[in-house]
Amino acid sequence: MKPYVKLAETRTPDGVLFTLHKHDGEFYLKNDGNDLMSTALTYSEQKLADIGCDFVKPPEHPRVLIGGLGLGYSLKRVLEIIGRPATVEVAEIVPEVIEWNRTFLAAHNGPLLEDERTSLFEGDVYDCIVKAGKGAYDAILLDVDDTPGSLVLPRNTRIYSRKGLQVIHDALAPGGQAAFWLAEAMPVFFKHLQKANFRTTEYPAKMHARAKREHHRIYLAER
Repeated sequence: MKPYVKLAETRTPDGVLFTLHKHDGEFYLKNDGNDLMSTALTYSEQKLADIGCDFVKPPEHPRVLIGGLGLGYSLKRVLEIIGRPATVEVAEIVPEVIEWNRTFLAAHNGPLLEDERTSLFEGDVYDCIVKAGKGAYDAILLDVDDTPGSLVLPRNTRIYSRKGLQVIHDALAPGGQAAFWLAEAMPVFFKHLQKANFRTTEYPAKMHARAKREHHRIYLAER
């Protein structure tokens, strides 16, 4: 059996340990030893992009924010489907994850961060949204936690608060939409989105294309 090889590690200001591993040609991102994502299972991350950027009336110059770079698959898919001209901002709080995408993961995804449409915000996605202000984005894609009840970083709780959802709502242009990736269905959060004046739709998502069950969820919240 081929071993997992740890390639790099870092800690967030909150003390959370992030590690990058390679096993049998695939890369795995872990936080505090728990699997966060891998290059072997990218179907739902790409579906997040498909759903979040499926505009009823496509803007002439789409402005998209992706919360969490991860292993780059949501960004890769957005760049594939969004066309030109477009601006795709990526907020990533862990600087080393950005560097790992430029080095270890370049063979998988190519120079995503060098695309002229890509803009990086090195910091918390919530701070990025607040800084951008009202009507800044046509789409916001958030893949930062397993669920609002299972956070990768403790500070992320503010994203899902009443105030946080209002901030997201205000940051969307008229007709804009936010898409949330969840590891599993969370009906309570679905209701919170509705109470925040979003028109909300639930999309089941598979872990991989040939999976029989659809464990993951993508909640689309339209302004």
